[in-house]
Amino acid sequence: MSLSSERLAATAAGFLAAAVLAVLYAPVVIGALFSVIEVTRNGINWGGFSLAWYGKLWQNQSILDAVRTTLIVSACSVSLAIVLSIALALYVEWEGAIGRRLIELVVYLPFLLPPIVTGLSLLIFFANLGISRGVATIVIGHSVFVLAVLYRLVLTRLQSLPATLFEASADLGATRWQTLRHVLWPQLRSAVATGAILAFTLSFDETLISVFLAGDATTLPLRLWAMMRVGFTPEINALVTLVLLFSIALAIIVSLRMKPEGEMEE
Repeated sequence: MSLSSERLAATAAGFLAAAVLAVLYAPVVIGALFSVIEVTRNGINWGGFSLAWYGKLWQNQSILDAVRTTLIVSACSVSLAIVLSIALALYVEWEGAIGRRLIELVVYLPFLLPPIVTGLSLLIFFANLGISRGVATIVIGHSVFVLAVLYRLVLTRLQSLPATLFEASADLGATRWQTLRHVLWPQLRSAVATGAILAFTLSFDETLISVFLAGDATTLPLRLWAMMRVGFTPEINALVTLVLLFSIALAIIVSLRMKPEGEMEE
């Protein structure tokens, strides 16, 4: 009786998991399918396989400009957040650090607040300083937003390293810069790579903060938001498919290069 109940529970859990996965990924599969299958007023032409919408996407300059701006913003935001997260984590772990709790509050607060509050606060801040909105303000806003993710991962990795590692480096005559470059950075690299992927994803699809800080600049989420008024074309299905394939490829490459968390890198 107990064995049959366990099988029934396992079967039910399997069906539930399959249903959840179907709900999550069905829109993605359908979007990718309709990017290569012709849809007419008479219905779906299952035999009409074509890459025409990918060609039209390449000719849509407004979408390409939005994608380019989004990639620039995300890359700059993640790069700036990486530098800040490493610097702040090193300072917080320093024995003479002052205001550790205040620093962590400043780092985590923009991420924990609703994005509309963070975006509005940054808008008021830049307005009071007389800074015009544009790509630079979006980069700063996204950096503030994703900094918490990178900081947490870098700090956790830094705290897991033995203190003897740095003591041995100092005993061998290494300077602080040599210790950072040859001892510390190889150990932080996997944490930084993981945090960079998460931060890039958050920055790539961030909308509300961008609304307040964009000015004349247009990112991809803002472009798609504007297109909702007139409706989407199959070009968007092609765009979403390409973004998904790029994300999967990036995740695979990074996962292959990363080593287990407990393994010390050489």
